[in-house]
Amino acid sequence: MTHTLLIKHADWLVTMDADRREIPDGGLYVEDNCIVAVGPTAELPATADEVLDLRGHIVLPGMINTHHHMYQSLTRAVPAAQNAELFGWLRALYPIWARLTPEMIRVSTQMAMSELLLSGCTTTSDHLYIFPNGCRLDDSIEAAREVGMRFHASRGAMSVGESKGGLPPDSVVEDEDAILKDTQRLIEAYHDPARYAMLRIVVAPCSPFSVSRDLMRESAKLARAYGVSLHTHLAENDNDVRYSRERFGMTPAEYADDLAWTGSDVWHAHCVRLDDHGIALFGRTGTGVAHCPCSNMRLASGIAPVRKMRAQGVPVGLGVDGSASNDAAHLLNEARTAMLLQRVGFGPDAMTAREALEIATLGGARVLNRDDIGALAPGMAADFVAFDLQQIGFAGGLHDPVAALVFCASANVAYSVINGRVIVRNGQITTLDLPRLLERHNALARMLVNGEAA
Repeated sequence: MTHTLLIKHADWLVTMDADRREIPDGGLYVEDNCIVAVGPTAELPATADEVLDLRGHIVLPGMINTHHHMYQSLTRAVPAAQNAELFGWLRALYPIWARLTPEMIRVSTQMAMSELLLSGCTTTSDHLYIFPNGCRLDDSIEAAREVGMRFHASRGAMSVGESKGGLPPDSVVEDEDAILKDTQRLIEAYHDPARYAMLRIVVAPCSPFSVSRDLMRESAKLARAYGVSLHTHLAENDNDVRYSRERFGMTPAEYADDLAWTGSDVWHAHCVRLDDHGIALFGRTGTGVAHCPCSNMRLASGIAPVRKMRAQGVPVGLGVDGSASNDAAHLLNEARTAMLLQRVGFGPDAMTAREALEIATLGGARVLNRDDIGALAPGMAADFVAFDLQQIGFAGGLHDPVAALVFCASANVAYSVINGRVIVRNGQITTLDLPRLLERHNALARMLVNGEAA
């Protein structure tokens, strides 16, 4: 039997549709997991199985997180890694992450997703690339199913350790044949290519400084044989670029192009130091970028040229990145930071508030190669969030509530609906016992960092 949901009387409904409509006294009518009608409340059906009256709220498409390392929520603000750039930060944390357990993967996934949900995110990717002590991507997939979040689970990998000229210690790298075999297993077991899919698998060797060129090539072949997306890190900072030039004799963009890692089925994280040739290449091929402004500032990596990328047609979405380099996972705040950082680097009109929200919604959908999320329109997935405008942070900012979402202090959602299901209601997650989760997460974080048995 079809279940219907009516959203009515939202002060403003931001559609991100083709006309970028912003509808006063707006609403939505949903059947099961699909939006059927969008418009002024007076033009929508009057009744439904479930009705949410959202007077005093602003409704927008659920935001999309295109880059994360959820296990890193266990290692926030670790003293040894607080004041380092990327390579030093990684070297400080690799030995700690080598102690991860399957329970730590499951609990950190749910903790990270909870934080994202409350920030307005309804779809997330996660890049898990370290698998010690029996950890598997299955651990995060099982945890995500309990949460009810739309999930792109990336099977990451590291195969080139220090003894072969890579950055990670040999103890945390894997055999390349085993990586490819497990990646194929995951695709066959879990990947859903259908419209409105709640779970997709992504092929994601970690970075130029932790995998071989052979693994990159074979991963691309595997992904395209199964029609799944590809993801990795690229051009994150000056040392990253220097490594590519010294090791491969190429810029990061040339390296990606040489290995068939460009195209609409590929997205790269960071790209802070992507050069003009790389920007043109990515724009021409539709290769996506996950922009992670908070992490880029935290590690002093620089300011990604997002305005230039978008001007040349590069798909750009937002990523909170790992919670050991952000050290938060608030996607609305990431949109705010993206806007402010572009202005610091490139002038006061480098990014508007509405452009920041567009990157966080439609931009993320394009980066993940999806056309069923990121906007509120008939036929789209029923993924949307509502923020209560009657909060102190928005006081005096309601002249333009849409802009206030980005300019003012970053708020948490009052409601989040994913695939037609209310996952956050009155600011509370409905699918998890958050206090109990927090308690276990903090206990595991202490055990991990201190080297105690879990």
